[in-house]
Formats: sequence, structure tokens, C-alpha cells
Amino acid sequence: MTTEGRNGITCVVVMGPSGVGKTTTAEGLAARLGWAFAEADRFHPQANIDKMTAGIPLDDDDRAPWLALIRDWISAKAQAGESTVVTCSALKRRYRDVLRGADARVRFLELMGEVDTIQGRMASRKGHYMPPSLLASQFADLEPLDDDEDGVIVDVSATPEEVISAGVAKLGLARS
Repeated sequence: MTTEGRNGITCVVVMGPSGVGKTTTAEGLAARLGWAFAEADRFHPQANIDKMTAGIPLDDDDRAPWLALIRDWISAKAQAGESTVVTCSALKRRYRDVLRGADARVRFLELMGEVDTIQGRMASRKGHYMPPSLLASQFADLEPLDDDEDGVIVDVSATPEEVISAGVAKLGLARS
């Protein structure tokens, strides 16, 4: 398997349920690699944010345009010659399939941890619209990476720096 997309560009999607540390990990990974970073939450339309704030889980129809916007951002950056790191829950394989449609080699870094640990993290977050009450729906929707998907799984029980280092090592990435 090659390490770059058809245009020599890679995107790492840091994925998993809310509260696993996607943003912290993705920001650290992007800084370490010198790649562009995006937080997938910024691509949500206001209607999705309102729904989640009200404690209502998103459905596939809600997620479709959001995933397309993330895919298109990855492609735009790739066409500009930039490798990227983006956060995205990417809970289902069909969501990851949309992202894989980008004009880059899209790889996944799945963050996983115990539900109790993640609930504790979510409860201590300030200013985030995703309530801890929706965590169960995220775990119910989660389809872990399959063996044929380009990605790795990292446990989040370690420190953020250790999680980032494990992701870099498992993905075989180094700053270019």
C-alpha cells in the first residue's frame, strides 16, 4: 500500500465518538506533521448544531451534506498540494466511504476508549454543544474500522502526547 494519494497527498481523519479527544489528537498530529488542520464541527450547518444542542441525534440525512463538505475541503487542500488532518466522527463505514471519495489518500485514526472514561471527559467539557446524553447513540452507531480500511485504532487511555505518538507510529507517518 502506498503512503500517499494519487496526487501525492494524504489526509488523516481522526475519528471516533464525541469525547474521545479527536480535536486534541488532530491538532497535535497536524502540528507534528506540518499539515493543514480542520475541525469537522465547523462544517455542520446550524440546523445540525441546533439538533444536537437539543439532545437529538443526527441521522444519515443530516450527516450527508456535512460529510460532502468535509470531503470537498480535503479535495481542495489536496488540489492545492496540501496534506491534511481533519476530525470527523466517521462512525459508519458509509460515512468513511464518502470521505474516501476525496482527491487524496484518506487514512483513518480511530480513537477508542471505555464509555465511562469518555462520559467523564464530556461532562467536564465547557462550551461544547454535544451533550453527554448523546454518547450512547454515537456508540450504537459506531462501526469500527474494518480490516480492509486504510487506518489504525489507538486507545485513548494514555496521555494526549502518547496518543499522537502512537497514531504517527501506527500510520507510519513522519514530518516531510
